[in-house]
Amino acid sequence: MTWTLHSAWRAGAPYRVRIGLQLKGAAYDYAPVDLIRGDQRQPGYRAVNAQGLTPALVLDDGTVLAQSLAILEWLEETIPEPAILPRTPLDRAVVRRMAGIIACDIHPLNNTRVAASLRTLGVPDEVVVSDWIHRWIAEGFDALEPLVAAHGGAFAFGDSPTIADCCLVPQVYSARRFKLDVSPWPKLVAAADRAVAHPAFVAAHPDNQPDAVPA
Repeated sequence: MTWTLHSAWRAGAPYRVRIGLQLKGAAYDYAPVDLIRGDQRQPGYRAVNAQGLTPALVLDDGTVLAQSLAILEWLEETIPEPAILPRTPLDRAVVRRMAGIIACDIHPLNNTRVAASLRTLGVPDEVVVSDWIHRWIAEGFDALEPLVAAHGGAFAFGDSPTIADCCLVPQVYSARRFKLDVSPWPKLVAAADRAVAHPAFVAAHPDNQPDAVPA
């Protein structure tokens, strides 16, 4: 089995998928996509993922999977152990809710192409960060904090990593990258900080990717 993950080192969506792949023990080759340089808009990458977004996971038969949550769900269905979704339908719905708050409500408003569009409209960088990025992360974290408080254990949901953690850890990383004060969400942050010590999360961390740019 030879899979290839088209990934950008500190982008949130491929970071989620790297965590999932590492949790499942799935081997893969790494193909870097430089989002700042615009690799995602070039014909070579568009031939892989016509949407021009990362990640894209190319399977050994050439099948291309895209959209991070779809890839994580596919991993769960094809490599059942260790599970990254709980066993009962109700618990799975809670985890999917947690993941959706991040992947559907926070991240799409804060990704590279949205920030670039705001800048082309003349919005200053400091406003993009403080009034836009901070706002949407904070609103999402406000919704997520009580869920982690109610359902969390060693991780965001219970005592083993789930898809919720695959989404939460990259979003907390992004919040800190953009210098958002995360102290208003102690349960959420504590769960993320415990998760990053797990070997799968260490391996998936942006700093440990082949295309990482030194600080």
